[in-house]
Order: sequence, then structure tokens, then C-alpha cells
Amino acid sequence: MKSARKLPASVTASAAALLLAGLTATACAPQTSGGTATADEKSGTLRVWLFQEVSNKPKEQVVQQAVAAFEKSHAGAKVEVEYIPVETRAQRVKAAFNDPKSAPDLIEYGNTDTAGYVKDGGLADISAEFAAWDEAEDTDPTARQSVTVGGRIYGAPLFVGVRALYYRTDVFRELGLTAPKSQAELVSTAKKIRKAKPELYGIAVGGAYTYGAMPFVWAAGGELATAKGGTYKAAVDSEAARKGISTYTSLFGDDNCPAAKCAQMGGNATVTAFASGKAGMAIGGDFSHAAVEAGTVKGRYAVVPLPGTTPGSIAPAFAGGNNIGVLKSTSHRSLAVDLLKSLTGKETQGKLFDAMGFLPTYTDVRTAAARRQPFVKPFIDTLGAGTRFVPASPGWGQIDASLVLPTMFQEVVSGRKDVATASGDAAKKMDAAFSAAG
Repeated sequence: MKSARKLPASVTASAAALLLAGLTATACAPQTSGGTATADEKSGTLRVWLFQEVSNKPKEQVVQQAVAAFEKSHAGAKVEVEYIPVETRAQRVKAAFNDPKSAPDLIEYGNTDTAGYVKDGGLADISAEFAAWDEAEDTDPTARQSVTVGGRIYGAPLFVGVRALYYRTDVFRELGLTAPKSQAELVSTAKKIRKAKPELYGIAVGGAYTYGAMPFVWAAGGELATAKGGTYKAAVDSEAARKGISTYTSLFGDDNCPAAKCAQMGGNATVTAFASGKAGMAIGGDFSHAAVEAGTVKGRYAVVPLPGTTPGSIAPAFAGGNNIGVLKSTSHRSLAVDLLKSLTGKETQGKLFDAMGFLPTYTDVRTAAARRQPFVKPFIDTLGAGTRFVPASPGWGQIDASLVLPTMFQEVVSGRKDVATASGDAAKKMDAAFSAAG
């Protein structure tokens, strides 16, 4: 049973005299020690928080099947699933960690959040259960790394994600264009589309789309940060990084994607713009496939790897993906681990690929998926060309949650700061976060 949220300190202090009287009202709440539940109840309701997708219905249907299978094999157990916006996950999860009695039992989380969530003490160490799970031996090593901190396992990978370039085949055919083979050609192609069809964005870009922007930085030879003395030092203000920032921010303006409309856009918004027929191109993930297929551009688009700076090269993509973890505070640890296996197992991942285009984290399931659906080839090619990840520091969670990089891009595209000033200010904020994290 979940109790009400904790009262403010001023209230709890004045209520101390009522502690004995209140024991019967709270007896059903699990006791915790350092945020870890001491009980392991074998029945009851498990609460799960999953991310809300652009097109969420297919995901819901797959999850319902996994939940039904779990409930059938676990008498007395019920599951409640809530879909939460990705953009507000930081606040929701922080509140859950701070108030274990009202927290869910499992959460979906981005792989960039792992180190921070572990430092916060929110995720349960399931190393023993993961090692004993026969399906886990086929997990992609990179995906396994995304749930590993200090050699311990804190969840199970749900999918791996990379981004590539979606483009409108009908628009390109009409204008006599070909898929761009370099970033310079990408910029010029976007502006040609906008000039010929001012009702469209040449390429939909977003000032809040960090992982759509970073390939431009990496392709230019820049980095987010570099390891230094056991911590990290920001590198977004390097000459190479600034070159990539300049290329990306050059796509904001009336000649492609007006800053007044595009500065606040994130990844979901850019994919929605493309899927609804408002853009000639967009940077989207394999996980965006279902949303695009459900849009008005169905049957009129293709995908190629996002080009790098050299013609014919592929820009390094962010090695994204999501995981599912068991919260340390759960009073249903054994049930929660079994539910995690149902939600992240091979059968569910195969279904999520078919429904959403999410690339499986199991090498054998991914190989089979690629044979069924050729659309994944550009994404697999992108994976093969080499991917990048964020700094493995708890400080990254603070950097991400406080929107340091989106603020940097938005300052540039709005004209408030030039690239050198904005990147320098962002680097100072990043260094402060890395230093605080240790």
C-alpha cells in the first residue's frame, strides 16, 4: 500500500506527538533503510512509470501484452502503468527518490541518467538476478554498459537508439535534389527546399534538441567533455566544437527554420513537424519510425545516415536508448525484477521493434528484426560507423536537467550571444556540475 506524500518538516515536527496514534494508519507502508525497502511482498500492486512517445498507442499495446503475461504467471499481483512526459522526467523521478512511499516500483529511464540515479541512491542493484537471467547473455555489450556503474548492474536495457536523416522523397524528386552527402550539402539543400517551398522547413531543427545537434559537434572533431583527473572537463568551447555549433545553428533562420518557431523545439517536435508534412527533412531515430509512418508523409520518405563533414562520411551519432530499473524503495523486489524481465525480455523487445521501430538490445533479436524490416539499415549503418556517449558522470544528469546545452543553442540562434560566448558560458556550467558530482 502506498501512503500519502511526506509532510513538510514544519508539519512533521508539530505532529511528532501523534506518532504513536498514527502507527496503525501507516502499518501497511513498507519499512525502509537508507531508501531500501526491508520487505519483499509476493502480492499486491506494482506501479510502473514509462515514457510517453510521440505515437504512444503501439507501445501501450505491447506493454499491455507483457503485463498480462506477468499477471497470469504471478497470482495476486497487479500492475498499474503510467506514461510520463520525457521532458519532465527529472522532476518526477527526483520526487520519487525523495519520497519512497509514493514512488513507483519500476521506471523507464534514459541511459544518460544511469550514473546520476545510482549516485542518488534510487536504483536497486540487480547484478545477481541479471547474471542468472539466461536471456541477458545475448545483450549487446554497449547496452549492458548503459546499465552498469562501478561494475554493478542497475536495470535492464529496453532498446538502443540512434538517429539518422529522414527526407521527403516526393519533395526531393520535384526539386531535382538528392540526399545530402555532407553537412555543407545538408545546409544548402535545406535552404533550397525552404526557398522553393516556403510553407516547409527545409530541415526541422530544434534549439532544445541536444542529441540532434551533437552529431554536428562530433563530426567537426569536437567533444562534450574530456576525462581529466578522475572527473571531466567541458570541451564544448573548443575550436572544433564551436565549428560544429556554428554549422547546426546556421540552420535557424527565415531561410530554413525560423528561430521564433524552432528555438524551443525538441526532438519530438521536429519529428512531429516532419511526420505532419511541414518539413523536407528531419533528424529522427529508429524509434521515430512509428510516428512517421502514422503521419501524412507515409510512403513519401526515405532515411539515410546523417552525413559528416567529409562527403560520403557518416556523422557520429549519440548512442541512445532507454533502460528499465527497479527502485531501491520497492516493497515488491522479487516481483519487480520478474516484471522487469517481462518488459525487457526478447519477446517484448521484438514486439516493440515491430510496433515502434525500437532497435532491440539483444544481438540475435536485432539481427532477426533487420531481416524482417529493411528500414533499419541506415540506423545499423550508423551504429557501425561509430557512436558517442555522454560523459559517464553523475554530473551529466544535472547538466541535462538544467538544460545547459539547449540554453547554449538558444542563446546563439536568438542572437543574444555569439558562439564563443555561449559555448564558454555553457562550459563553465558543465565544469561546475562535474566538480560538484566528484
